[in-house]
Amino acid sequence: MSADLPDHILRPHLRPIQPVPLQKDGRNFVALRDPSMLQKQTMVVPAEAMRILQQFHGQDTLDELANKFRSKPEQLIQLAQGLDTLGLLWGPTFEQMERARWDKLKEEGAFPPLATGSLGETAEACRETIKGYFDETEDPEIEETVLGIIAPHLDYARGWPNYAAAYYPLLDSEPPDRVVVFGTNHFGLGDGVVLTEFGFESPMGRCPSDEAMTGKLVESLGKPVIVDQLDHMPEHSIELQIPWIQYCWGDVPIVAALIPDPLSQMINDDDERVGGPQFIEALSAALDELGGRTMFVGSCDLSHVGPQFGEPRPVDDQRRVDVERHDRDMMRQFVHGDPEEFLSALRWNKNPTRWCSIGSMSSMLKLVGPERVELIDYRQAFDERGLALVSCAAFALV
Repeated sequence: MSADLPDHILRPHLRPIQPVPLQKDGRNFVALRDPSMLQKQTMVVPAEAMRILQQFHGQDTLDELANKFRSKPEQLIQLAQGLDTLGLLWGPTFEQMERARWDKLKEEGAFPPLATGSLGETAEACRETIKGYFDETEDPEIEETVLGIIAPHLDYARGWPNYAAAYYPLLDSEPPDRVVVFGTNHFGLGDGVVLTEFGFESPMGRCPSDEAMTGKLVESLGKPVIVDQLDHMPEHSIELQIPWIQYCWGDVPIVAALIPDPLSQMINDDDERVGGPQFIEALSAALDELGGRTMFVGSCDLSHVGPQFGEPRPVDDQRRVDVERHDRDMMRQFVHGDPEEFLSALRWNKNPTRWCSIGSMSSMLKLVGPERVELIDYRQAFDERGLALVSCAAFALV
């Protein structure tokens, strides 16, 4: 029966997925979410099917897998076909969906608003929400010129105090010629730096891409720096900064790049991807050549602990204290302003609480070269059940 199947279903190769545990009627299930959001629909499978899906790596046939797991071939065929319908298998269905996404993005010229919609449906509503956040925020009273900031990429409901704290010093500043925003590639395919040539929309308008700057970077670094730019579509870390930038300066041009973790090795050290240091060197040269005033924004969260992130221990009061102690030790290294010392400290302790934005933070120090780094605020977002804690901070680089 399986011999008549196309090869990408006969030997199914599962794309990266985001599994979401579910329970219904006392049974455990897993919703298979596409992190790239080519298809918003999810596929729900019994939890025990995950051990089979782990073997969907493009080598074994469905018949071989059926023998291995003592399953009915018809069930595995149905499973593979269902995955393929949603583009969750590598193959022509996924490629068609990806082409359609590319065509739509090129037609629109900017990434659509996804995560920013929680501020409000209209520009006026978003502006009113952000104004309310600023009204509840204390002025950090930074007298020097702010060259860059570190702001969180938590959802606004949990992270707004540090968004407002980070952007507060910029409220009365002159609009820059561009804003460089560094984000984290949480779910995408690219394991190097991922630049984009497209702008970003929010309910407040569109920040276009700085075409002159991105053009210089592509000229210098080649196509590898933009080959995975569809990774920006589902990624929230850069998108969440856009309304705050627009509140301060309107629709200023953007240079947006997802920066990899320098503590993790790239899949291959070859010419098919661009590393963080190589990108920062090229960006610095392009900024010198094009001139103008640039603001730098690092979209960064810190620790991620608790069962939601693979830890067996729930987050209790003592765990919160331990995390804050570790965070403050590492933030002290960041405030010193030496990117190599900062990376060395995290490399030495092996990043035990899973700071997720080390690449963006170290790149900010290398690129901006601040005389001083000021910690404005530090917060922990956690749930009462102890499932997860995410910490974040607001910094000003002056």
